Formats: sequence, C-alpha cells, structure tokens
Amino acid sequence: MVRIAGGTFTMGSPSTEVGRGSDETQHSVTISKPFYIGKYEVTQKEWYDVMGSNPSYFKGDNLPVEQVSWYDVIEYCNKRSEREWLTPAYTIDKTRSDGNNTNGRDNVKWVVTWDRNANGYRLPTEAEWELACRAGTSTPFYTGSDITTNHANYNGNYPYNNNAKGEYRGKTWAVGSGTPNPWGLYDMSGNVYEWCWDWYGAYSGTQTDPAGVAGGSYRVVRGGSWCNYAQYVRSAYRFSDAPSSRYGTFGFRLVRP
Repeated sequence: MVRIAGGTFTMGSPSTEVGRGSDETQHSVTISKPFYIGKYEVTQKEWYDVMGSNPSYFKGDNLPVEQVSWYDVIEYCNKRSEREWLTPAYTIDKTRSDGNNTNGRDNVKWVVTWDRNANGYRLPTEAEWELACRAGTSTPFYTGSDITTNHANYNGNYPYNNNAKGEYRGKTWAVGSGTPNPWGLYDMSGNVYEWCWDWYGAYSGTQTDPAGVAGGSYRVVRGGSWCNYAQYVRSAYRFSDAPSSRYGTFGFRLVRP
C-alpha cells in the first residue's frame, strides 16, 4: 500500500476540459488525515484467498478481480480485516432494508455503516480516490493532457481529443502492467472501474473529508475500464451503478487509515 498524506486539492474538472461531464463541478476538498491505498487493484488471488471463490470473467491470479458488487466488496473488506486481526471498518445488517437506498432494482439493500475509527480495510471515499488518482496533477489525466494505451488499459480505438489511436485489448491486464502515477499507484485510469464508498450525488462546495450524500440509487465507481473510451478514464470522470451490480468491468482497491 502507498501512504497518501492528505491535503487540500481541487476536485472535478474545469469547464474547458474536453469530454467533461456536467457533474464534475470544480470545488475545493480537504482530506484531513493521511491514509494508505492499494498500489494495485485487488487481484483474483487476493480475492480467492479470502472468499474461497473467483467470480471473475477474465481469469488469472494477477488480473484484477471483477464481477463483484459493492456489497461483495464490503464483505471482503471485513473478512480480510478479521484474517489480519484488524478491526472491521463496516457493520453489516442483513436483516433490515436500507431506507436510504432508493434503487428499485437492488434487492439486497443491506444496512452498512462505516466506523471511521476502525483500522481495518475499507473502500476509498470518492474524494480520497480522486486525490490519490491525481497525485498532485490538475490535468485531465495523471499523465498530463493525454494518455496512451502504454500507460493504461482502455479502448485505444477512441483516443482523447483527436490524439493518436492505440491498442484495444478487449480484456483486463495484470495489475501493474501500465505506468504508475506520480505517487506510485497503478491502473487508476482504466483496467477496471473501482467501487467507492459514496452514494452518487451532486458535489456541494468546499468540503472536508466528504463521504457523499446520505442516500441514493447508485454507488460511485471511478477510473473507467478496459472497454471505455479515453475520455472516460480521465481523473475527474464520474460513474455510478446499483450497489448490487456485477460486471466484468467493476473491481476495486483497498484503503486503510
């Protein structure tokens, strides 16, 4: 894992950024405490060692685990914490339906609460994720104003801002295959989307340690995937889906205090 010092940064994208979404309004965010984040996306071997199964479509020990829902990932975080004698970050109540979950096609709706004082594994908040992804940069990508398929695994048939085309692999690649960002993190752009803790909602001005809106229909995923166009692997790009969704494009990386 890589230690992120925290600090204040500008989250979102400027109105001049090519391909930006209307939900990327720039605002100042402060992350008040340092945290550790996985250098790589969680691999299939790491998942199997804890959960005893491998749900992934593209099989390989060092490929990122995918086809995991937000709920699956929450359970993994707790089980891995317990294996390593850490205090689980989440309390999961499967006997009640989460009243803050307004998604009509989510038939799970566990009530999940986060203990910020726990030392166990957890998902990053959306703000922590973008801070770590940007790694001090303010450009569309941590590589600057463009990104190539040597840096990241995305659909190179659709480059950014009319730049040169690249490779389209059509599948995940082994974690760490590309180029790390300035803080040493791999695959923050492309390979698989990464689940975050937050419910998806509008940004709301200057904030310290935001953790998203109180409820909603979708949980945030960030970073784009192996099948996305280049504009969708930008540092500011936001996406979301039902927390019960499982796709071959959805994975995650871990955080600890």
